[in-house]
Parts: sequence; structure tokens; C-alpha cells
Amino acid sequence: MTSILIVDDERDIRELIGDILRDEGYAVRLAGNSDDCMSEIAREAPALMILDIWLKDSQMDGIDILKTVKRDNPDVPVVIISGHGNIEIAVAAIKQGAYDFIEKPFNIDQLMVVVSRAMETSRLRRENTDLRRRDVTSADMLGSSPAFKTLKSQLEKVTKSNGRVMLTGPSGSGKELAARFIHGHSARAGAPFVPVTSATIEPEHMEEVLFGRESSERGIEKGLLEQAHGGVVYFDEVAEMPLGTQTKILRVLVEQQFTRVGGVDKVRVDLRVISSTARELRSEIAAGRFRQELYDRLNVVPIAVPSLEDRREDIPELTTHFIDLFHRTQGLPQRQLTAEAEAMLQTMQWPGNIRQLRNVIERVLILGDGSGPVEARELPGQEAASEGEGRLLLGGALATLPLREARELFEKEYLLTQINRFGGNISRTASFVGMERSALHRKLKSLGVVTTTKSGARMARLEGDDDESDSGAD
Repeated sequence: MTSILIVDDERDIRELIGDILRDEGYAVRLAGNSDDCMSEIAREAPALMILDIWLKDSQMDGIDILKTVKRDNPDVPVVIISGHGNIEIAVAAIKQGAYDFIEKPFNIDQLMVVVSRAMETSRLRRENTDLRRRDVTSADMLGSSPAFKTLKSQLEKVTKSNGRVMLTGPSGSGKELAARFIHGHSARAGAPFVPVTSATIEPEHMEEVLFGRESSERGIEKGLLEQAHGGVVYFDEVAEMPLGTQTKILRVLVEQQFTRVGGVDKVRVDLRVISSTARELRSEIAAGRFRQELYDRLNVVPIAVPSLEDRREDIPELTTHFIDLFHRTQGLPQRQLTAEAEAMLQTMQWPGNIRQLRNVIERVLILGDGSGPVEARELPGQEAASEGEGRLLLGGALATLPLREARELFEKEYLLTQINRFGGNISRTASFVGMERSALHRKLKSLGVVTTTKSGARMARLEGDDDESDSGAD
């Protein structure tokens, strides 16, 4: 995508422009009619097009070609030239997305100024695309827990296809990062990744935002689907999409085309669709809030993104990543965590998942006292957890129980927390709590604590829950 495609039905004109541009060091391709032009574009999209408005013996004129190019290759600047130019044609060409308009006979110096500027625009657009691609692929997913490895393995498999993917999981668990991972490691990595956040778009404006609009006053305004042409459109929290829009999206998925609001022409798009939801869509379907047909179209490859609770082993690695990130981007102190602070993070409740962990780390670094290690007392909710050195505040139901029952309840909760902290690994739990593994197994059996597989990881629970257990897991 570094050549200039010159399209003109007059051989002398196109060869003259080609010779001038070659002398300036540009790679040039020539086309004398619309068929040759479209064949050249299909072979390789140019960095710039110089396009004549009037093309004899062609199925398409310059405006038709311009519309097609801006639809299929929106980043390619198009300079319109014409020997019959007038202000109306110039305005029409600019409205359709032309970079500039030059009237024949043209001044060579004027042509070179326009070409130079257009090529710079093309270069900047390519660099921007490359930067977006590097941002996606460098924001690699982090973790080493079984749940994370299962997720990453599934994501790597779907990068090799164009199948539609439905990502499910709680808010803040990293569903958009998973979608960007798929895009960044696929054949579409160089094309756009366009997120559509249904919850933030007013229902009455949803169709204009998605499909774009046409008007005599403002010309063509592309919607998000058109902007995503050739790449990936990501429907974030798809359950928030209005029913009326769901019907039209379903039609787009079937036909791969749509009509802009206020327009009449069909716009054809090549899209890979990734969607996500934190809701149970089958319940939404039963309640009449989501279309079964759309669910069936989107849910070709379902992938569950685990919560932070299901991958507590990854918290130290994620925390280190966020500390480094805030140090680079905000100049915040690059502090280490004490063992106590790390253990506290692994045992805290995370209803907001990875997003909440990121916010907690940012808050600690902003409000911290200095550059020394982060202490457990600096973490949110831990300021009042102790009263004096070596003492814990006792509250809730535990304070009302006899010693034996209180001790048993404490042991259950303590061991549940530690096993889940170490991803169900009994050997590591035994080492940390200071027990022989066989003794820990006996203790767990007496307390009714078993392990079960969830999201690819072993998690501890109390016997009698619905999940299948494997109390002998190591």
C-alpha cells in the first residue's frame, strides 16, 4: 500500500502524470477504465488514487468509483481531476469523501503539492493503524492460573477463524481485553477494532450511530459498522441493545449490508463480530428483552471470561503490571508489596474484578506515604481491621458463638480462603498454613471442605454445594 493509482481514460494524461510522479520517486500504477481500476484495487489497495471524474467506455464514473473506494478502503485518499470541472462537481466529490479536487489542465506544481500532502495523510493513517495494532498486541493478557490458561487457549484458537465469538463474564473481568486479543492476533489485526458500548448510546440515536446517515446538508456520515469495515466490531454488553436495533443488526449479520439513515443505497461491509455480556442472555430471551435469532447468530463460539475470584493466583502478577503501568504513564512511585499486602489482596473480595484491582492499586500509589513497600494497612478496608499490635477486632456472628463452634467456623473460612488463594493447590496451601499435606486433607474432610473445578481451576467449597468435587486434588 505504497503506490499511487492513476485512473484516467485519456492515455496521454495518465502516462504524463505517471512519468511526473515516477521522476519524483513514487511507485505508480495506471488504469484506463473502471474495470481496470477495480482490478488494481482488488490486487492491492493503493496509498493514493488520482481519479478522473469522466471515464469513457466504463461501467462506473469517477463518483461511483469514489463511493466504492471510500466504502471499502476508507483510509485511501482520493484526488479527483476533471477537464469539465465546476463547483457542483467539486462539492459532490468532497461530500463523497474526496481528499481534494483539481481541474484540468492542471499546474504540475499544484498537482505535486496536493499529491505530497495526500501521501503524507496516507502515511500518517498507516502509522496510526500500526500503532493501534501494537497497542493491542502489547497489551497482552497476563496470568498463569489454570483459569487464565484455559481462557487464553480458547482465545488463541478463535484467532485463526472469522467465527463470531460471545464473551461472557462479570463486569470488570476483562472481556474487552479478550476481544482485543482476538483482533490483535488475527488476520484482521491491521484493520479497525471498533467497540460499540450499547449502554452509553441513547436508544433513539442507536441506528444513526451504528449505520450512519445521509443528508443533503451534511453529506455522508459513516456509522460505526462502516468504520469497522474489514476489521472487528465489538458489541460490549449486547444485552443493552434496544429490541428494534437488534432486529436490524440481525439483518446485517445475515446480509452483510445495510442502509444509512436517510439514505437509499446499500452499504456492504466485511465484519467480524465479537460480543460480550455480563447478563444471562437466556433469561433475557425468556423475558422478551433479547431476540433468540440474534443470540443464535452471535453465540457461535461462546467463551467464558473468569472472574478475579476464579484466578486469585494471578493477583500478584496483575498488581505488578499495574504498578509498572502507573509508574510509566503517571509517574507514580514504583513500589513493591509486602508479603502481607500481597496475601491481603489475594483474599479480599473483588466484586469489580480486575477493574477494581486496578483502581485499588492506583489509589494506594496516589495516597501512599512514599516509595517504600506497600503495607497491608494501606489497602482499602484494612485500616480498621486491627486494634493495636497483634489484635484483631471480633465482630458479627463469630462473637456470639461458643469457642468450639467459633474455632470451627474460623478454620473453615480460613482454609477456604487459603485454598482459593492458591488456586486449589493443596500442597501449596499446606506449606503456607504450616501443616503436613495428609494432616490438611484430614482437617478438610472433618470440616466438610472439598475442592471443585470451576473455569478450569480448582476452587474450595463446603460439601453439599451443587458442584462436583474432587477432595483429593493437589
